[in-house]
Amino acid sequence: MRRFVLWLGLVLALAAAPVWSQDLSGPAPGAEPTTGGAGLDYGVWDGMAERAEVEIGNRYTSTDRMEEIRANLAKWRAALLNAQSANSARIATVRQQIEALGPAPGDGMVEPDEISKRRQELASQLVKLQAPGIAAEEAYRRADGLIDEIDRTLRERQADELLRLWPSPLNPGNWPEAAIGLSDTLLRLWDELASAWSDPKARGTFFDNLPLILMLVVVAIALVVFVRRWIERFAESLLSEASARGRHFWALLVSLGGIILPTLGVMALVWALLSSGLLGDIGSQIALALPVVGFVVFTAAWLGARAFPRLQGDGAVLPLPPERRAEGRFLAVLMGLVIAADRLRSAAMDAQAYSDATTSVMSFPILLTGGLILMRLGRTLRRTREMEDKTSNYGLRLIQLLARGLSIVGFVGPVLAAFGYVQAAEALIYPAMISFALVTFLFILQRLIGDGWALITKSEAADRDALVPVLAGFGLSILALPLLALIWGARFSDLTEIWTRFTEGFSLGGARISPTDFIIFAIVFVIGYMLTRLFQGALRTSILPKTRMDQGGQTAMVAGIGYVGIFLAALIAINAAGI
Repeated sequence: MRRFVLWLGLVLALAAAPVWSQDLSGPAPGAEPTTGGAGLDYGVWDGMAERAEVEIGNRYTSTDRMEEIRANLAKWRAALLNAQSANSARIATVRQQIEALGPAPGDGMVEPDEISKRRQELASQLVKLQAPGIAAEEAYRRADGLIDEIDRTLRERQADELLRLWPSPLNPGNWPEAAIGLSDTLLRLWDELASAWSDPKARGTFFDNLPLILMLVVVAIALVVFVRRWIERFAESLLSEASARGRHFWALLVSLGGIILPTLGVMALVWALLSSGLLGDIGSQIALALPVVGFVVFTAAWLGARAFPRLQGDGAVLPLPPERRAEGRFLAVLMGLVIAADRLRSAAMDAQAYSDATTSVMSFPILLTGGLILMRLGRTLRRTREMEDKTSNYGLRLIQLLARGLSIVGFVGPVLAAFGYVQAAEALIYPAMISFALVTFLFILQRLIGDGWALITKSEAADRDALVPVLAGFGLSILALPLLALIWGARFSDLTEIWTRFTEGFSLGGARISPTDFIIFAIVFVIGYMLTRLFQGALRTSILPKTRMDQGGQTAMVAGIGYVGIFLAALIAINAAGI
């Protein structure tokens, strides 16, 4: 859940690095890549790497510190990778010069002194030119190995944390402790309010700001209650009254106000609470969590209203009867409330550092409710099976697969929490909810692109199956993969590592293949393929009809030339890419 809050931008910065108690020589592990007279300063690198090795080997080094060390090692690794190509042009020239001298003489053969002397000079130059690249490659291997070690350590820590066994929330012996923690939190919140009210200065601040507070509360109620309902009714009226070409597009854009304006209303309420001067530490934490809570609930309601609309026409994403759509909207709101409840619990109680038993018992009802909602939602989505039997729609098959996954997670999550694996349950239930929201948003966004394309092309019907909307949907799916990885527990550094490996390329047959090579290969191959198709068209329509060859022979020749052209295009593309 903290990961979700981090994405919304309300989590504080990472904790500061621990102070070292050891007196080690050399620069700190956070030293940036620096250059000496002719390249990287390897003295700075050696000191940084030695200090990093010590910190990595210390099992008490915090996870935040490990991430900080890894970030600096990644910067050094990138600089060292670039340094490996030092003098590459000059090295290639010297090698060509050596090749121009011919092969070295074999045993018993004598080479002219002038050529032998020149060969030795060039060999000496080559060794000196290759030295910086060799040093950079050795240092690169060291940095890469340290990064791999950090990643392995962090993955092990993450796995240990997920599989850590907490006190079971079903054990009645843990309930009194949890009740004490809950009552203690409520009492502290009441004491904060009572102490502030008894303070004349705080009470004076409240009365001085009372007009502002009342105005903000009225604005909050208007935006959260009345404006939100008006926006929903207006969006539905657009669906029924606007032209077929633009009604879905404009109705969807207007409906976004159902998220933005109510969230602003919650922010106005938070402003009013903070302006009162009556909030203490716990009250302030709860108040600061309210914008996130409001955004989550309103977004869940918006997604539910789009996925399970009241007014559903032809081509609906989820072909369900009205009563099932109403249930889907209700379950979507409940999912938002479950996530919001966990966020409020965390804001109110985590700062008090209560025991694991208290956290386990307080989290279990929320997790159980979330599991039941997921199971019910999976059952609702499985009702689309009736439409799947009537059509070969690929999207409905994906929805059926998603429904099964939600049902499984909804059952397994609470069972794990009941046995005490609370964090494992949280790592299943909340990501499943957020993933469902993301998939729903992708469906909505793809339909918005299709409707927008229909407006651009001035088509009377939404052209969602045109090439551009389909390609845009495919691109959105690819872009969503990193988000799904983050939702399910991947670290951001894991994604950057994948991207680094991708940009570095890979070795194939003694050659290093990079993404640039793939782009060159694709461009050259496409050009060759297009030329082949053009030549086939010319043969079919202009040249072969003037010959005496029968129709079957003409078709065979055109097909054969197509195969040969594609083969030649691939060979030329491979050569152009340097493979």
